[in-house]
Amino acid sequence: MTKWMLGFGVCGLAVMVGAQAPAGAPAGANGICKDGTYSTAAAKSGACRGHNGVQTWYAAAPATAQAAAMPAPIAAAEKPAAMPPPAPAASGQAAAPATAPTPAKKLSPAQAAAARPVAPGGGKGLVWVNSASNVYHCGDDPFYGKTKAGAYMSEADAKAKGAHGSRGESCTGK
Repeated sequence: MTKWMLGFGVCGLAVMVGAQAPAGAPAGANGICKDGTYSTAAAKSGACRGHNGVQTWYAAAPATAQAAAMPAPIAAAEKPAAMPPPAPAASGQAAAPATAPTPAKKLSPAQAAAARPVAPGGGKGLVWVNSASNVYHCGDDPFYGKTKAGAYMSEADAKAKGAHGSRGESCTGK
């Protein structure tokens, strides 16, 4: 009778944990896909995407594994006393209330340019030529040295290359 109960316990454990991977499966294989390839994905969902789906899943379902690992409930008389709330910060400042993150606002091109770092190499007498738009920007322009691609050069060189001033302006009169 004891051997039968032991066998039943092992059998029940195998059902609860999940089937074992076959002997020829690669190390860490959690399942086999319908096309015969093995999956080492952590979760069954999407494990055999592109392989016609899961044929057999060897890993245990997370809910079953958690249920098996959970201890028995504690009686009300055995429960420990509630923990006191954490003390405020030692600096004397109150902790900021937890708030949901605010969604990022879409920045205008000028705001995005202002947020970018200035490309090294600019200075007095040089303009920034945006190589994508062939527009040059003066030193006081928010796009000066901040477009994705460009180069510093004199205003005369920029005009010789066919570039035109931002908003039709010239930098020499400023």
